[in-house]
Amino acid sequence: MEFKERVPDYGLEYLGLHSLNAVHWNLTTPALYEFAIRRFEGQLAHLGPLVVSMGQHTGRAAKDKYIVDEPETRDDIWWNKVNVSYPEERFNALFKRMVAYLRGKTVYIQDCYAGADPEYRYPVRVITTFAWHSIFARNMFILPPEDNEAMRKFVPEFTVLHCPNFNADSDDDGTRSGTFVAINVSRKLIIIGGTAYAGEIKKSIFSALNFLLPGKEILPMHCSANVNKNDPADVAVFFGLSGTGKTTLSADPNRVLVGDDEHGWSDKGVFNFEGGCYAKVIQLSKEAEPEIYATTRRFGTILENVSIDPVTKRLDLDDDSLTENTRASYPLSHLPNYVKSGMAGQPRSIIMLTADAFGVMPPLARLSTEQAMYHFISGYTAKVAGTEKGVTEPVATFSACFGAPFMMRHPLVYAQLLEKKIQEHNSTCWLVNTGWTGGPYGIGRRMEIQYTRVLLNAALDGVLNDVEMYEDPNFGFQVPVSVPGVPVEVLNPRNTWADKEGYDAQAQKLARLFEENFEQFKGKVPEHVIGAGPRIV
Repeated sequence: MEFKERVPDYGLEYLGLHSLNAVHWNLTTPALYEFAIRRFEGQLAHLGPLVVSMGQHTGRAAKDKYIVDEPETRDDIWWNKVNVSYPEERFNALFKRMVAYLRGKTVYIQDCYAGADPEYRYPVRVITTFAWHSIFARNMFILPPEDNEAMRKFVPEFTVLHCPNFNADSDDDGTRSGTFVAINVSRKLIIIGGTAYAGEIKKSIFSALNFLLPGKEILPMHCSANVNKNDPADVAVFFGLSGTGKTTLSADPNRVLVGDDEHGWSDKGVFNFEGGCYAKVIQLSKEAEPEIYATTRRFGTILENVSIDPVTKRLDLDDDSLTENTRASYPLSHLPNYVKSGMAGQPRSIIMLTADAFGVMPPLARLSTEQAMYHFISGYTAKVAGTEKGVTEPVATFSACFGAPFMMRHPLVYAQLLEKKIQEHNSTCWLVNTGWTGGPYGIGRRMEIQYTRVLLNAALDGVLNDVEMYEDPNFGFQVPVSVPGVPVEVLNPRNTWADKEGYDAQAQKLARLFEENFEQFKGKVPEHVIGAGPRIV
């Protein structure tokens, strides 16, 4: 079967790509399915999803991400162990070799947008050597109108060139390994090689947006967002690291999903950066998350590293033999309950989620603006015993802005934007602990999800605005004394511990870990923010 290629006027000359075997422009999902299956990139599963396996890289190669060090952006980048400096001349040499590697190869191109708001969106061109990565781009970004004229006028502002089977030479290229994700902001070019993990495509663009948008007074956020079905002014955003309940808690039958992972906050409100979802599906059940479960049985969904029966082509979502990071990529249109425009108003509520395995955080607390900035910069959650080799007790994890791997500027830049927008729109900030109560992990128990939902709904509905609060003695934030539907003792974590002195010691231990983590920000972060941290006795 022949596929007609739609070639816009703005071709590949700007990249120096030539002598290619074939160039497939903006193919539809069904056409890309045919290429992917014909080229043995994936298997068609029962009811229509495409199942792919990515080899050794089943997650992001965080240690192989590089930011090009060049004069135009050098002074604005937060150089650290995440934003690793990469010489411009080495980037140019590596890119030149990638271009040479592509001679005689077939590539698939998707022209799309990052950002639902037409005023602030960025045209993005994704060039891949695998057809299924082109489906991923169609799912995760926002597609232009389906007419030839719109495609011919498309001019990419950012280009992603992804060649999974092209490896860097660590000696010649100065990389840690053959895998690389290199971002050149001034050149608006991202090159990815040595890994087939599709998440690198979306997260590299997200990283670029985190650099570009603050200059437009837009706060880029690693968060989910939803809006009240009956009140469009009731918008909430949910910050949180993996395992804190960000996806679960933002999925509410009484509220409509704006997006599940990446958003911008402009002077008009919140807007989704993406057109799809990238959900973890390990042990996903129809009963617990029916909407996401349904997407794993639909045409157009890509399932990464999910087990499939070779004969019946049926899925086993409980099988983690390849990885626990099994994923589903699907367009938002696969969901019954989402905001089609990808845009909503100004956030009334800001929720910061943590899974505190030390068992000392209250299930819900109201934050002042200064405390919100402190906890936003800290980005705290905790790993529990057994999650990593050698972890035998809770380990505090801090990820600035709840997404340090993608924050290219200093966290204070994002925190000051957050402060400004909270004050302008009178947003209320809450810290929600979905972790442990009654003791640390191994002694206490996980917070009951029904209590978390009751507290969250009370906060979002304004029920807690005028209730009696007490001040947490260790962290200083305000905690409701009582909330209908939640046992009183649960609201004060100290009361859930049999060993009260043990609670006090554990709370101070966590407070000191916060203080130690925040040392890196002193000298740049204002004193009123530093003073909003926990109290060391």
